[in-house]
Amino acid sequence: MAAAQRLPRFWEWGRNIVCMRRNYAEHAKELGSTSPAEPVIFLKLSTAYAPEGSPILLPPQGRCLHHEVELAVVLGRHTRAMSKAQAMDPVAGYALCLDMTTRDVQDECKKKGLPWTLAKGFATSCPVSRFVPKKEVLDPHVLKLWLKVNDQLRQEGHTSSMIFSIPYLISSVSRIMTLEEGDIILTRTPKGVGPVEENDEMEAGIEGIVSIRFKVERPKLDPEELTPSSMRLAAG
Repeated sequence: MAAAQRLPRFWEWGRNIVCMRRNYAEHAKELGSTSPAEPVIFLKLSTAYAPEGSPILLPPQGRCLHHEVELAVVLGRHTRAMSKAQAMDPVAGYALCLDMTTRDVQDECKKKGLPWTLAKGFATSCPVSRFVPKKEVLDPHVLKLWLKVNDQLRQEGHTSSMIFSIPYLISSVSRIMTLEEGDIILTRTPKGVGPVEENDEMEAGIEGIVSIRFKVERPKLDPEELTPSSMRLAAG
């Protein structure tokens, strides 16, 4: 099937969700961190996707689930070692994503020097909007992102405030790893991240382009089935 036909449902088959550790100075400041000199990346599993119409499920690990609204860049072809001058060529379009994070688990991982997979990679931790073709976004660096929880504005920021531009991110990531058709790069979140709880309703958007709605729900499974020992943080 041609790429143009596949890309509108990239979340069903795309392999890699590449995330930035920090790319907005005010967000780094609110978490007590410094702004990086170079992009720092981590990965989410492709099974983390949650298309609109499905719920965000409270994860079995952690008690403090946070929202982070982000612009996602969707790649349309195989990409490796791109220069900044060429880096926008493989971009097929964009999407709005939420990087759901169990903040207490992440903090514990940081203290122990452990990877962030438990805090970032759980099922439904990457709610996603429809695919927005590249031609619908004249300049991805002048977009307004916003997020509300129960109709109260929590996050609002502009992509012009990103520390590293999208070409810089694509070039940097593609020099480390091969990107493939359907992969996305999350460009990080503006300030205002905060907690959500069961039955909260979130609405987020890229002003004038796309918006999404999700509800936070608890998995309908036995609690004992949701907390296997393999998912608990290592003791040291």
